[in-house]
Amino acid sequence: MKFSIRLLAFILTFSAVSAFAADKLPAAKAGTIGKATGKIAFIRNGDIWAMDATGQNQYKVCASGNADGRLSWSPDGKMIAFTRSGQVNYRSPDNLGGQHKLYDIFIAYLDSAYANNTQYWYRITSGLGSRDPEWAADGSKIVFWKDMNSNIVDAFAPQYQVMTIEPDGSSEVMLRKDWQSFYENFLTRPTMNANGDLAAVYFNKQNQLGLVVLSPSEYMADMDSLMATAERHKGMIAPAWSPDGKWIAYIDSDMTNSGLYIISADLKEKYIVAPPPVGTYMMTYPPSWSPDSKWMTFSTTDGSVWIVDITGNGLRRLTGPGPDKGPAWSK
Repeated sequence: MKFSIRLLAFILTFSAVSAFAADKLPAAKAGTIGKATGKIAFIRNGDIWAMDATGQNQYKVCASGNADGRLSWSPDGKMIAFTRSGQVNYRSPDNLGGQHKLYDIFIAYLDSAYANNTQYWYRITSGLGSRDPEWAADGSKIVFWKDMNSNIVDAFAPQYQVMTIEPDGSSEVMLRKDWQSFYENFLTRPTMNANGDLAAVYFNKQNQLGLVVLSPSEYMADMDSLMATAERHKGMIAPAWSPDGKWIAYIDSDMTNSGLYIISADLKEKYIVAPPPVGTYMMTYPPSWSPDSKWMTFSTTDGSVWIVDITGNGLRRLTGPGPDKGPAWSK
């Protein structure tokens, strides 16, 4: 019996080690990696904060109180797009009821923060279902995902679609034109590179499956082909394109392979960047890239913000443990 217990302990230990035995990106392929520079925004207690990439000079940008999800800097570094969340609760006359969260996208201004005014922000969506904005590389639009049923108080299920909108709140566009035909198959958590290629998570019957990539000419790809791709890349969630378009960073949701990874744009070449730091887990917010595509920032479930370079070196905690999450590197 003692032997069996020891053998089991060895197997479990070996499995835990081998789970992170995936290759790391070779230094020769990564190229020269300099110091981490620029600024990183993050959420602390529902407010938006920013700091240097060293973790120093922390200051509050926006005292919204309910920021929730992905943050994204405008290319000129003057604005941050973010989501605020709320909730609807209802009870029908026969005492049935339910609740679901509501979201809309806002923009915070850095010059207001510099003037010690953290109470100013601008709303760009109003449908109560828009979330997780990502600014386009040229600043012309913001990509996000939206629950088309969010404003229906007794909606049986969400109806997610990938959208774009101009930063002033005009010209909202749905990237798929056949959304009313699908009630169990959606694309969620979108990220877009400078060429308009879309990486997203295929969502099937209330379960996130995996990563898919579509060029602009493939936005209307049939759901069966998307499902097949997602099955081959199951568990890859919270994607983020690198600024140079070479890599997609993502979080693996499989408990045995949990960690921060990168995969090539053609989904053929995969490397682990970092397993969860000891004693915590990766939050499923999209990681965020430095402008030179050499560093990433991410958050963990103990309320910490970290940075690491693409080879898995230079890992260090910038904040926490505490209430911090959802970091985003300035562009």
